[in-house]
Amino acid sequence: MNDPVSDTLASMNQQEQDREYLAYIVNAIRVCADYRPKLGHGADKGYSLAEFQKMYRSDPFYNWVGLDNPLMYAAHKVAGGMTSIYRQIGIGCESLFRKVVQDALALTEDDVKWSYTVRKGRGKTRTLYLDARIPTDSVPDTAKRRAVKNWIAGCAAELEVSDRVAATLQGVVFEVRQGYKSKDSKRQNADIANAATAYTKGYLPCVAILSLQIDDDIALRYRNEKWALLTGTTAEDDAGKSLYAFMRTVVGYDLAAFFQRHSATLKAEVHAVLTKLLSSQ
Repeated sequence: MNDPVSDTLASMNQQEQDREYLAYIVNAIRVCADYRPKLGHGADKGYSLAEFQKMYRSDPFYNWVGLDNPLMYAAHKVAGGMTSIYRQIGIGCESLFRKVVQDALALTEDDVKWSYTVRKGRGKTRTLYLDARIPTDSVPDTAKRRAVKNWIAGCAAELEVSDRVAATLQGVVFEVRQGYKSKDSKRQNADIANAATAYTKGYLPCVAILSLQIDDDIALRYRNEKWALLTGTTAEDDAGKSLYAFMRTVVGYDLAAFFQRHSATLKAEVHAVLTKLLSSQ
């Protein structure tokens, strides 16, 4: 028999948790509303319309051909602002993913963070970070700890990681992306270096992409470099391929349902930002 009081408390707890989780994405999106184009000059705050027109009107050629037009300014805002929206959604998703993993698996803030230090020239060092970590031995719930270990073992077998290396894996580290449209070889090479280091530290590296937006060639390269790869597919229930299946069946939180619950809010936020970016003011 259902307990109305318990159901009400559970509903209130979910609403409070949802507000906290939603803020990671919404606050990141809202940053884009104030985007100003830098016009290739590296200005920290970018240029206003008045500053843009003053600069372009003082340039004889740009003035002659009419590039001081407010619509040109709007085009610069849209071009840079679009990139900013993708970037900020990615930043919000990183924070959201890390917090959900921490809460669902009862981990500490330190547990879900992972970094390592590399040496540079002249005795200098650099610290590199991945977006989240699950150290299996730190998961207090026995069933969830077993589920994570089984998932890691399954991914290692699928990636044909040697048995000797697979036996040393004590957790998983994540690179979280909203999508992966770029073919930036520098970014890929950095990720490959991260993977090599992760294995030496006893962690399975995993790229977690919330959308379906990843080039097939890039996906193949990451898998060849022994990265587990999860994408935002909802068409299959394989936790070794679907990020949402992994979150639901291994971590224990239905991330797809969260986004579905708040789709209207997220769409409204993006629409508001795009409307402001498309204006010339």
